[in-house]
Amino acid sequence: MEGTRKVWTCGRLRQGVLRWARVVRSSARRDDGMVSAEYAVGLIAAVGFAGLLYQVVTSDAVQSALQSLVAKALNGSF
Repeated sequence: MEGTRKVWTCGRLRQGVLRWARVVRSSARRDDGMVSAEYAVGLIAAVGFAGLLYQVVTSDAVQSALQSLVAKALNGSF
């Protein structure tokens, strides 16, 4: 068992890290960012989520819960 175990030296570790960095750099070059269609879909999703969040926050139940929370915080004893 001892003879088949790999010994990681600083040189081998450095080579592995450099190999990994090379792969990461080459994959980053292939996909530099989103294309216009992906931007449009992302923008539509963000606007939809913002609209949904606005509807939830402005609902009566959430507003009353927030008001009671603030009132408790302001009236709390220290």
